[in-house]
Amino acid sequence: MSRIKFCGLSRACDIAAANELKPEYVGFVFAPKSKRCITPGKAKELKRLLADGIQAVGVFVNENPEMIADILNSGVIDLAQLHGSEDGDYIRRLRGLSPKPIIQAFCVKTEGDIMAAEGSLADYILLDSGAGTGAVFDWKLIQNIKRPYFLAGGLSPENVETAIRYLNPYAVDVSSGIESDGKKQKSKMAEFATAVRKERKL
Repeated sequence: MSRIKFCGLSRACDIAAANELKPEYVGFVFAPKSKRCITPGKAKELKRLLADGIQAVGVFVNENPEMIADILNSGVIDLAQLHGSEDGDYIRRLRGLSPKPIIQAFCVKTEGDIMAAEGSLADYILLDSGAGTGAVFDWKLIQNIKRPYFLAGGLSPENVETAIRYLNPYAVDVSSGIESDGKKQKSKMAEFATAVRKERKL
């Protein structure tokens, strides 16, 4: 039964929509180069509005581990998602600073990327086509992966049912697929959640 993650939320109305639709996770992006980047202060405001039972994930790219740990330990986020070139030593260092769970993202292009993902020291892995490209990668590459994973990359209300039926991921992660003109749309968020939960019932 795949869980839902709405990523890149940045406005109070995004949180209100999430509270109504009840995904298991929402994502706050702290990567400065992302158009969805928000400050820790803004994330703190949004987290206060977030309903109990929805976990907040912070998305980082090669960030200082001490900064990530501060945001984790202050309760602004519940999990850290690493989207850069962070390695095992980096994960061990972060884990020594905070006990909160870690998600490590991998851009899937070859079988070697799958081997690297399966060997990750993180609590969870996320398989993506690239940082915010909005494109789907070749799902055949991950048909036989052994560990649970978040599936990202080009997911939308139109294709998420197929993704779940074909791959049965631990969670499905969507950002651009629930946007219009770069802003989250409640109607698309609702369509995505309905599609995932429809597949859960089959």
